[in-house]
Amino acid sequence: MLKKLYLSTVLFFMLSAFFAFGQDKMSWRMQPVTIHTRWAKDVNPNNPFSEYPRPQMVRSNWCNLNGLWEYTITDLQNAVPSRYEGRILVPYPLESALSGVERSLQPYQNLWYMRTFDKPVLKDGDRVLLHFGAVDWQATIYINDKEVGSHTGGYQAFTLDITEQLRRGKNRLVVKVFDPTDKGIGPHGKQVLKPGNIYYTSSSGIWQTVWMETVPADYITGFMMTPDIDKGTLNVKVNAPADASIELVASETGREVGKIGGKAGALLELPVKNMKVWSPETPFLYDLTIKLIKGDKIIDTVRTYFGMRKIAIQKDERGVDRIFLNNKPYFNFGTLDQGFWPDGLYTAPTDSALKFDIEIIKAMGFNTIRKHIKIEPARWYYYTDKLGMLVWQDLVNPNQRLRDGAKEQYEKESKETLEQLHNNPSITTWVIFNEKWGAYDQQRITEWVKTIDSSRIVNGHSGEMLYVNNELRSPSQNPWVSSDMTDVHSYPFPRNAPKLLGKARVLGEFGGIGVPVIGHLWDDLVTGWGYDGIVSPTTMQRQYKKMIDSIKVLEGLGLSGSIYTQPFDVEGEQNGLITYDRNVSKVPLSVIRSINSIVTNNVLSEAKLEQLFSIRNAAEQDSIYEEEMRKFKVGSKDSLLLRRISIFARAKNDAKTADVASNQYIESLVDPFQWHNLKFIVSFTDESKDVGFNFLLRNYQLIDSILGENIGENALLTICYNEELKPLEMSEKPNWDSSEKRILSKYGIVGHIFYLNRKAMLAVDRDIRTFVSAKNTLHERYPGSISPVDMNNDAWTVFEKSDDKGLLSTALGWVKKAISMEEENAAYIDTYANLLYKLGSKKEAISNQEKAVRLAPKEKSYLTTLSKMKEGGQTW
Repeated sequence: MLKKLYLSTVLFFMLSAFFAFGQDKMSWRMQPVTIHTRWAKDVNPNNPFSEYPRPQMVRSNWCNLNGLWEYTITDLQNAVPSRYEGRILVPYPLESALSGVERSLQPYQNLWYMRTFDKPVLKDGDRVLLHFGAVDWQATIYINDKEVGSHTGGYQAFTLDITEQLRRGKNRLVVKVFDPTDKGIGPHGKQVLKPGNIYYTSSSGIWQTVWMETVPADYITGFMMTPDIDKGTLNVKVNAPADASIELVASETGREVGKIGGKAGALLELPVKNMKVWSPETPFLYDLTIKLIKGDKIIDTVRTYFGMRKIAIQKDERGVDRIFLNNKPYFNFGTLDQGFWPDGLYTAPTDSALKFDIEIIKAMGFNTIRKHIKIEPARWYYYTDKLGMLVWQDLVNPNQRLRDGAKEQYEKESKETLEQLHNNPSITTWVIFNEKWGAYDQQRITEWVKTIDSSRIVNGHSGEMLYVNNELRSPSQNPWVSSDMTDVHSYPFPRNAPKLLGKARVLGEFGGIGVPVIGHLWDDLVTGWGYDGIVSPTTMQRQYKKMIDSIKVLEGLGLSGSIYTQPFDVEGEQNGLITYDRNVSKVPLSVIRSINSIVTNNVLSEAKLEQLFSIRNAAEQDSIYEEEMRKFKVGSKDSLLLRRISIFARAKNDAKTADVASNQYIESLVDPFQWHNLKFIVSFTDESKDVGFNFLLRNYQLIDSILGENIGENALLTICYNEELKPLEMSEKPNWDSSEKRILSKYGIVGHIFYLNRKAMLAVDRDIRTFVSAKNTLHERYPGSISPVDMNNDAWTVFEKSDDKGLLSTALGWVKKAISMEEENAAYIDTYANLLYKLGSKKEAISNQEKAVRLAPKEKSYLTTLSKMKEGGQTW
């Protein structure tokens, strides 16, 4: 019955090899994942993200390089590999299911990509540019095995001119990636190598579009656009050869509304006739054509767009400092969007999915998104511009440990980000630091950002004052120095920020109501968390309304903006308004919009938002589970159904159904070594009679290597304790000998080690002989299970509790072995000396104790012991 389940370690690695090495002969497929979005099925492995990747600087002559590349993972070598393991779908991160790989990149490894492409047809002087939307974290690029450039920074676009390295016909493109995530010096946002709580799975490698573009010999490399609605002009500076001229033509639906010419590199003021301003309610965008001219010839043309808007801190009619949009008070009513996806991690499954998040946030009645510690692809900002959404853009915080080089890397990446996103009218606020994560030189950094971009307001530190359950966790002095606003975080219920002259008051984060929806969880074995515990959808609706009612009151008291945490669940967090897979709304969308309307004055649409966005309500889930339970009771063996029934039954305290369903699910597993399957086996294997028990016994070490933290071993030993040792310990006359044989037979070496340690622990204060006997068996039979520290501690225990020379001699042997492993450890030598002294070898004891004192002269107890030995006194 358990034939499928009893996969050995060898079979596991055979399966891994099949997925890795077999892919180059197979078509791509998404790797298994607990939940996925509706767009996963629309991913085209031949042409993912086929849309033009840079909407604010458009040329017609381009080629998309997304698709299936070859990949391999090596140690930190520099030589270009000669062979590759399999295929990976670009631009999905290595760790994502949509990459087709779903592996974690370690700090001691390089990830290599390879593909070929045809040399474009070039006219005289044409150049070929290779663009990367983003590669996390350090990328080195090779063309035909020759290094052509590199970039460090996981969130910024970069471009290389590869013209000189191209040859006729096929060309070979290789990308080497090094990404230590949180173990390095670079900004990594919420990505960590061991995700959990508010930190999530890493996204290594290429995670945005790769593309080529053909340009003339002299071409426009970039431009900066800054609107000035008070003057009715757009200030434009075009980067191009200095001996060329520029012509700017602005248009509205094909009709020219402004035109100006000038020199490349000069600041040009483009007048806009009958100017229309941009706002979330009327996100009006103008088209702009930029032409590069030499003599009377147009040599390069790019198309872009712009919006006329102004953001500033000004006083309202009551003299209150508020955020003003286009010279009018404008309450920034937003939500905290982290930009993670269950199937693509940092990368949305499709362009439609990328757009969906902004559409549904706006439909719920928000006018602002705080993009939290992540920089999105250019098309995301295009949709915020086009659809009408204010963006508070977080800079990605420095590595929190601030290792050497971390500050410099943070400032380098931040400067690139500020320049890269300057032209998007939707971005109105830069957020520099968050909750003291890696914060340093706050005043200097805040003022530095303002010198780079004076057209936006700056939030120098969001949530440096953090309240959780009405308790201030991080009091600070002068926390908003040089900032344009005072900002607090308050969980769960909102509160106002302090009033300071010239600064708007904002609530940078609040909310976080936790509602897990079974069947829509990243880790379906975790009940989830929220800042005020886990509640039902009905309770959430009631709490959310109270919160938004409070926001309206606080607005009248001077609050100028608020950010609710959060629109979507993210991995282990179930505090979103909508589930991580974007399928279920915890509170009906129309209800959320109605509640929010008191702040944003939205006119409710007649259309039912749930139908418009294909979203179910959490309240409907009970009927779905009732139907699934009916299928289960009539004998359905669908694997995912069995998993959901197991979890749902456990949540309902239906132990019998949970046991039956979980055993059937585990029994059906073809690949139990997927992390979500391993977690299930561990979670639902409570007794030795369970289907998963023998799997745990055979594979606990491999489970530990995948899940970490001795999770497999601890699960096995918990069963051993409950079934074997606990009854033994509670017995008046325990038979340790017969139990030892049974445990060794049933649980193997790991059970025997556990038994011996437990026996010794219980005997230490009752029978020191039993303690020594159990420990000596461990020292002799399983020396690898005992560290030098344990050897020393065991020996010291015997020294303190026994005068028996035989037992003391045994303990002396233990600590002597510890010293042989760490010769200069003063603590071990001190133990050794004390044992010698108690055994009567006083001269040798004093010699060793003198050595301990020399090694640790500041340890006063060693010197005291030495004095006692020399005086012939007792040291115990």
